[in-house]
Amino acid sequence: MKDRRSVDDLSIEELELILRIKKNKVREERLRAYRDSGRALQSSINSELSDSWSPPKKRFQLSQITSRIMLIVEIGAVLGLLYLGYDIWQTRETINKEAKEVISAESFPTSSPTPMITAVVLPGGHIPPTDPGGTRFNESEIPENLRPMIQSLPAIIVPSPEAKQASRIMISTINVDAPVVQGDGWEQLRRGVGQHIGTSNPGENGNLVLSAHNDIFGEIFRDLDKLLPGDEINVSTMGQQFTYLVTDTLIVEPTEVSVMNQTKTPTITLISCYPYLIDNKRIVVFGQLQ
Repeated sequence: MKDRRSVDDLSIEELELILRIKKNKVREERLRAYRDSGRALQSSINSELSDSWSPPKKRFQLSQITSRIMLIVEIGAVLGLLYLGYDIWQTRETINKEAKEVISAESFPTSSPTPMITAVVLPGGHIPPTDPGGTRFNESEIPENLRPMIQSLPAIIVPSPEAKQASRIMISTINVDAPVVQGDGWEQLRRGVGQHIGTSNPGENGNLVLSAHNDIFGEIFRDLDKLLPGDEINVSTMGQQFTYLVTDTLIVEPTEVSVMNQTKTPTITLISCYPYLIDNKRIVVFGQLQ
C-alpha cells in the first residue's frame, strides 16, 4: 500500500532512508544508460542502503584495545626502570665492598711517617768545592753493590705544599735563617734547607729531618758544630712556630741512616757534611720539642 503521509509526518530516519533510495535509483539509471551506450564497464551495485562509514561501536572497541596496550607498555617500562635501579645499586654495593676489602688488606699499622727506603746514605753528600773538578754529588759514598739499584730507581715524588709543612728554620745561636723545602736531593739543597720526604712535620710525634750544606750553596749549616745542649732551634710552618732544644751532637759515617729513624715523641735532626771543606763525614744534631 502506498504511504500517503505528508513529508511533515515522516521522521528524520525515514527521510534519510527515502533520500538514499532515490540516490540509489539515480545511480542505477545512470549506470544502465552507460552500459547501453557501451561506455561503462559491468559493475555491481551495492544494494545495501548504507554509506561507507565505521560503526561507532567498532571504533570504541579499537580505542579500548589501544588504551590497554599502552597501559601494558607503561607498566613494563616502570618495571624495567625499577630493575635497572636495583641492578645499579647492587653493583655499586659490590664495588664498594671489594674496595674496602682491598684497602683493608693493603693497610699497615703505621703510627708515624718513615724515611724513604731509598735512603742508603745520609743527605748532603758532595765533593768539596776545592776539588779540581768542582763540587758535585759524591757518588762514591753509596756502597758499590747498591749503586746500580739506586741509579735505576725513579725520582722521588715531592709532596705538594701544605700549611703544616716546615717553611723556615731559625737558629739564632749560629745565625741561621733560611727557607725549608720538601726533599733533600741535590737540586732541593741548592735552594735552602731540605726536609727528608716521609719524615714528620713540625710539632708532630716523630722525627723531623732537615739537611743543608756546610761549604756550598750558602753554607747554611756550616756552624752546626757550635751548637750546645739547650740551644733553641725554631721551625715555622705557614701558621705556627715550634721550638726544639738541642740535646746531642754526633759525628757519623755517611751510611749511618739510622739517625733518621722515626721517634715516638716530637724530635728534630739536623744533618750536614763534616768537616768543613773535607766532607767525608756527617755532623748530626738532635733536638727535642720544647
